[in-house]
Amino acid sequence: MAHPAETALGGADVTPVETLLALITSYNPHAHTDVIRAAYDYGVRMHSGQFRSSGEPYFNHPVAVAVQLAEQKLDDASIITALLHDVIEDTGSTYSEISLRFGDEVAQLVDGVTKLTNLELSSAESAQAENFRKLLMAMTKDVRVLLVKLADRLHNMRTIRYLKPEKQQRKAHETMDIFAPLAGRMGMQWMRDELEDISFRILNPDARKSIIRRFVTMRRDSGNVIQQITDDIRLVLAEAGVEAEVFGREKKPYSIWRKMQEKNESFSRLSDIYGFRIITHSSVDCYVALGAVHKRWAAVPGRFKDYISQPKSNGYRSIHTTVSGRDGKRVEVQIRTQEMHAVAETGVAAHWSYRDGARFSNPFAVDPFRWLNAIAERLEQAEDSADFLEHFKMEMFQDQVFCFTPKGEVVKLPRGATPIDFAYAIHTRIGDSCVGAKIDGNRVPLWTRLRNGQSVVIIRAEGQRPQPSWAGEVGHPAQPARRAAGDADPAGPGDRPGDARAGGKEGDGKGADGGCQAVWRRRL
Repeated sequence: MAHPAETALGGADVTPVETLLALITSYNPHAHTDVIRAAYDYGVRMHSGQFRSSGEPYFNHPVAVAVQLAEQKLDDASIITALLHDVIEDTGSTYSEISLRFGDEVAQLVDGVTKLTNLELSSAESAQAENFRKLLMAMTKDVRVLLVKLADRLHNMRTIRYLKPEKQQRKAHETMDIFAPLAGRMGMQWMRDELEDISFRILNPDARKSIIRRFVTMRRDSGNVIQQITDDIRLVLAEAGVEAEVFGREKKPYSIWRKMQEKNESFSRLSDIYGFRIITHSSVDCYVALGAVHKRWAAVPGRFKDYISQPKSNGYRSIHTTVSGRDGKRVEVQIRTQEMHAVAETGVAAHWSYRDGARFSNPFAVDPFRWLNAIAERLEQAEDSADFLEHFKMEMFQDQVFCFTPKGEVVKLPRGATPIDFAYAIHTRIGDSCVGAKIDGNRVPLWTRLRNGQSVVIIRAEGQRPQPSWAGEVGHPAQPARRAAGDADPAGPGDRPGDARAGGKEGDGKGADGGCQAVWRRRL
């Protein structure tokens, strides 16, 4: 017999409550199914008579969001919040009623999601800055608010075809600018990839279709390359005695397009349109697998990154390498353990995930509150909204590169950084006197973009001063260089030790982030 809620919604049009409960109890047998069922019924009643642009019952959307979070094995409160996340905004329900029926924790989460939904994130810059403040404050209270909001945005993007074209464009820009990078910063790369690709389909459909056509042509001419290379890798690992799972895939169209733009290369010249993952049982096996892969195929110079020994700030761990595989095709290979893979797939959601009815303790998961609280402290000190907005975007969305000094010390820089930024990161005096640079022993122009793992030597000359041309020539304009070269700075000169914008305190390696806003705009 059909559940009353399913009957009210038109039967098969919505995921049945029993299907949702079965998914939840598969990873958490101790879930409070009676409360989840009550939230489902309450959501049905409150959204009764409401329909989406597609014509389907509106409650399909909250249930779809709940299913997404259940697939990430999240806790009961997150699932219930997903089912109720629109009731305060779109129905006659209130915070007090939610609190009375489902408790303060759920009420606070629902209220937080409602406040995020009401933010106009693509408004004028001054208003946008203030809304980012509100976004941050909601996140610092409970990151699950963000997880529900990201799942909400993903389902809305998956069904965006039913909106008017101008609204699709606005939502796609907002997703590309805000939500996709935010998902990546939270460690949920799979969600970022999908959000970016859906937005790409709307914002640049011709480019996306062109890339897809190239993939179709490659499959026709070369056969099932992914399966062939997967089999090759499995054989190599078996010979090395490594037990592992191997998965292969084509990169997403937007990922390909971004690489084409960054490298200024055509599709045919790209070297990493295929990606493969090796999932092992231990860290030791990761390095044995790496050795086996490099023994079988030639490694591509400059394309090796060890995020196991140097994890990303969001907890991501993996070994990345690119090799010349079958028929000389360059392929990217990622090697990680099962636990590392869990963090790579779910990001901060790993903090609330369950396994066999108990909270799953993953040793590689990073506490997201440390990062959020650090930004919150800067927020309290920020006097100018525009400055805060740029800083927030920089902290939230920028990838980082790690380079080495000649002594082997690590210097962390934003993606797109140049040798000038590297010099100022070490100390202002080194940046001021910079006349050239060597990367991995080779002399390079000062505007060369740095990549992970490179060794950088700064060539100095006494009496040298920052050049005005630096402001326009480098790919990642060094803010200290611009100011020292004569740009107005209301705060005063930016070349004195201890000024974070000019290179930080002597020897601390900080302060190279001044020009991040240019990278931010170029990337989007």
